[in-house]
Amino acid sequence: MTSRERVLTAFRRQEPDRVPAVLYDELIGYVPDVAKMLKEKCGSKSPLEYFGFDITSFSLAPSRQKYDFSRYVSADEHTTIDEWGVGWKRGTQMHYAEILHPMQNLTADEIRAYPFPDLDEKYRYDGVREKISEIHAKGLATAFFPGSIFETAWYMRNMEQLFADIMTEPEISEYLLDRITDIVTGATVHLAKADLDLLILGDDIAMQTGMMMSMEMWRKTFKPRLMKVIKAAKEVKPDILVFYHSDGKVWDAIPDLIDAGVDVLNPVQPECMDPAEVKRAFGDRLSFFGTISVQKTMPFGTPDDVRAEVKLRMETIGKYGGLLLAPSHVLQPDTPWKNIVAFFEAVEEFGYYK
Repeated sequence: MTSRERVLTAFRRQEPDRVPAVLYDELIGYVPDVAKMLKEKCGSKSPLEYFGFDITSFSLAPSRQKYDFSRYVSADEHTTIDEWGVGWKRGTQMHYAEILHPMQNLTADEIRAYPFPDLDEKYRYDGVREKISEIHAKGLATAFFPGSIFETAWYMRNMEQLFADIMTEPEISEYLLDRITDIVTGATVHLAKADLDLLILGDDIAMQTGMMMSMEMWRKTFKPRLMKVIKAAKEVKPDILVFYHSDGKVWDAIPDLIDAGVDVLNPVQPECMDPAEVKRAFGDRLSFFGTISVQKTMPFGTPDDVRAEVKLRMETIGKYGGLLLAPSHVLQPDTPWKNIVAFFEAVEEFGYYK
C-alpha cells in the first residue's frame, strides 16, 4: 500500500496496512530550533525522507501585491508582517511572537478600504496541480492549509475587539469575517481543482477547559462560514477530505463540525480530551489526526513513554481505521531527538493491522 493509499484508507475509516504517521510540523512548518536539530540529525535527507512520512504539503506562488502596511503596524527589525498585514514581533524564542493587530483601531470604512491579500487569485495556484501530481507520483498524500477564519479575524482586529464587534457592531465583524471567508473559499476551490487530498481548515475555538465562546455564538457566527468553505470544496471535488484543527477541549462543537462536513479532527489534544472517549462517541462519523501529547510525552517522557502512548492509541482508537498518528501539534525546542525516533519506531512496531 502506498502512503497515499494508506492515508486515504485510514481517513475513510477503513483499516490500511498500518497506521499512517507524520510530524504535524511537516504540514504547517517547523519551529526554528527543531528545524535546526532535524537538519543536523537527518543529514542529507529531509525529515520526510528520513522518517518516511505518509503525507506532505507544498507552497503557493508568491503574491505580486506590494503593500506598505506601515500605516497599520509599527514594525522594527524583530517584526515580520504577513500578507494579511499582521505583525509578528519575535521574542527570545523565535517561534513565540507578539501579535500586532493592523485593524485594531480602524473604523468600518477603513476596514472596507483595507488591502486584503490575493490568496484567492488564480495565479497563486500556477503549478500547484503539477506539484500535487509529483507528490502523488511518489506515493504520498497531499495536504494544504488555505487559512483560518476566526483566528485570522482576531489576528487582524484583536480578539477582544472582534468579540466586542460581534456583540455591539455586527456590521464590522460580519464584513471582516465574510471577506476572510470569501478569500479562504476561493483558495479552497483552486486547491480542490488541483486534486488536493486533505484540505486543512481550523481555528483554535477552545481552551483546555472548554469552548472559547458560547456554542450559540459559534453556531451563529462561525459555523455557517465554515460550511461555506467546505461546501465549495466538495462541490468541486466530492471526495476531498476536510481536516479541522482546534486545540483544546472542543468536545461540545464536534457534532456541529461533523454536520458542517468535517471528516478529520485534529489534534484530539490528550491533555483535555480522552482520545478513546472521542473515538467511542464519534468514530463512526469522524477520523482523527494527532493524539500524541506534545505537552507531556514528547518533550518530557522517555522513549519508552512515547512507545507506550503510541501502543495505547493503536489499541484504543486505531482499530477499524480512522487514525493518523502524529504529535498533537508542532514539536517544541525541548523535544529530544530520541523521542522523535521512538515515535516512528513505535509506529513500525505497533502500527500494523493484523
